Amino acid sequence: MKNSIIQLLPAVLFALWSGLAGLQAATYQPASITPPKPAREFRAAWVATVANIDWPSKPGLSTADQKAELLAILDRAAQLKLNALIFQVRPACDALYPSQIEPWSEYLTGTMGKAPEPFYDPLAFVIEEAHKRAIELHAWFNPYRAHHNSAKSSISANHISKTHPQMVRQYGKFLWLDPGEKDVQDYSLSVVMDVVKRYDIDGVHFDDYFYPYKEPDSAGVDLDFPDDASWKRFGAGGRSSRDDWRRENVNAFIERVYKSIKASKPWVKFGVSPFGIWRPGNPSQIQGYDAFAKLYADSRKWLASGWIDYFAPQLYWAIEDKEHSYSALLKWWAQQNSKSRLLVPGLDSTKTRGKWKPDEIVRQIAFTRKQHAASGHIHWNMKSLMNNSSLAEVLEGGLYAQPALVPATPWLDNSRPSQPQLTLQSTNSVSRATFIWHSASADQISSWLIQTRTGGKWSTEVLPGKTTYHTFQGPNPDAVVVTAIDRSGNASPSASLELRR
Repeated sequence: MKNSIIQLLPAVLFALWSGLAGLQAATYQPASITPPKPAREFRAAWVATVANIDWPSKPGLSTADQKAELLAILDRAAQLKLNALIFQVRPACDALYPSQIEPWSEYLTGTMGKAPEPFYDPLAFVIEEAHKRAIELHAWFNPYRAHHNSAKSSISANHISKTHPQMVRQYGKFLWLDPGEKDVQDYSLSVVMDVVKRYDIDGVHFDDYFYPYKEPDSAGVDLDFPDDASWKRFGAGGRSSRDDWRRENVNAFIERVYKSIKASKPWVKFGVSPFGIWRPGNPSQIQGYDAFAKLYADSRKWLASGWIDYFAPQLYWAIEDKEHSYSALLKWWAQQNSKSRLLVPGLDSTKTRGKWKPDEIVRQIAFTRKQHAASGHIHWNMKSLMNNSSLAEVLEGGLYAQPALVPATPWLDNSRPSQPQLTLQSTNSVSRATFIWHSASADQISSWLIQTRTGGKWSTEVLPGKTTYHTFQGPNPDAVVVTAIDRSGNASPSASLELRR
């Protein structure tokens, strides 16, 4: 045994000497390096709570189970390198967070007005966990729907249909706020701004529900929306037709929401995802539903007026579907984007679970990346990307192989954060190098772009804004470049270190 140790000693001493020599001979020095330009793409998914579509899986789950399901969604989003989630917080004048204005949603506990037990705040929880994963969290509101036909519990005493019944209309199977009532606009705006002011959200989001989709009567004939009272008080006798008056009610509300958000927190983005066809005939080959005439949603006007920061028309059709073609509609919407807002079409990824092959969504994403004035996409819905999803598997190994930064919004802020200070903290010469950084603009930073070169090949990571160090587990990189990204997507001057021997 003694002889074996003696025989091994020279090799051990040589290894120790080599390691020490490596530490002395190889150091990281400041350098001027230009890494590859990082990808910029709004890469998101909707997380619907209405009727328990995405989360929670059913009402009445324990707090622990609700949190576990949310964490599974967030982990999957991070694994796929999504950079934003659109989380529904107000399905129908109810709340997925503690509110002094509206009751707790029954989709949480099974009973409207009942808080989770043990108590927690789902919105605060999902914001914190999303930001830990460098994912933006956008709060999704339905501005006018007051009660959904999927609801099973009784309406609570603090619901608006009880506290302010004059604002609410029965329409088919639903209750609806009347967009023509001035008090309704004030009320819905107060709900939105309550969340903007109290929570660290990255965006406010509306979907395609403004005036409701038509409900039939017992004979199958479309019912008109019952707004005679507000029309007589606010519209009749004016120059506008009733249809134009309804559209103007929605236009005024969209503009008011946008300006109110900016007056409070200018960096919070406002996005809308209207029905994908503005009007049939636009472009000429397009046929189908007329959202302008039936939902009174003049979404082209909102985009052209710059009342939104990102625009997500629901383009839920295939590329080859001539009368509703994804590619034709996206090109048309890009032509309307004169203010250069983020154009991020909604994709119907649920169809890959039966109607379409995953290749359809892959082709749509690839087409969007090539389309001038388009900036990303949003998947309907998160469930279509969860485990055992053939689409997610294809995306993870292909179009989503590398992370992407959320595109910048220079109309909100175009000032760059200060350059970070980057230093090597420790290394064992061949692996596990740890780098630390800090920035004078730390309170403005939403994420860090970390680009490394190893063996001539560049790789990219996006880390949360509160991160101040990173350890590389494999071979030490030849070069490290760190860039601060603020909440408007502005990039700082980069800090670079290069391995010198």
